[in-house]
Amino acid sequence: MAEPTSTLRDGLRQRRTIHDFRPDVPAWPLVLAALESACLAPNHYFTQPWRFYRLGQQTRQSVIELNARLVAASKGAGAAEKKRQRWASVPGWLVVTSKISPNPLTSKEDYAATCCAVQNLMLDLWASGIGCKWTTGAVTRHAEFYRLLGAKRHQEEVVALLWYGYPARIPKALRSAAQSKLTQLP
Repeated sequence: MAEPTSTLRDGLRQRRTIHDFRPDVPAWPLVLAALESACLAPNHYFTQPWRFYRLGQQTRQSVIELNARLVAASKGAGAAEKKRQRWASVPGWLVVTSKISPNPLTSKEDYAATCCAVQNLMLDLWASGIGCKWTTGAVTRHAEFYRLLGAKRHQEEVVALLWYGYPARIPKALRSAAQSKLTQLP
């Protein structure tokens, strides 16, 4: 389990993408509290563009099978079976989407705000010892994925498929120093 964090800065520095989870599913009230934190993300004109989908066992299995078909088509049956087994071991699943606006600039701002919401969600979960993996693979762009969610592609865009659970291991982070990304202007 990830260690609970005491400050925001600790959480930002300690949070990691988790690839391997223990099998126990975190209590839903902890996840719901993190969703409340997600809704505190900044958003231009208070559009609140994010939508959350909690995937139950049946929907998860359908997504796993869809992904296995996609992987089999591109990498073969062996790779598909490895993905199927790996994905089936993930304890918690959420999908986060962003509303699509007829105004391209508003859609861009809403997508960015939804990304902020996902970060809030992941940091809140981390503070409770729950890790996440944010994925956006080909399966999340497939028409059948939208159908499984009951979402309309012309009304909302998938921003994240989030896997969550208690970490089986926490990887080390390799980050560049902020100074290496900074341009000082006169």
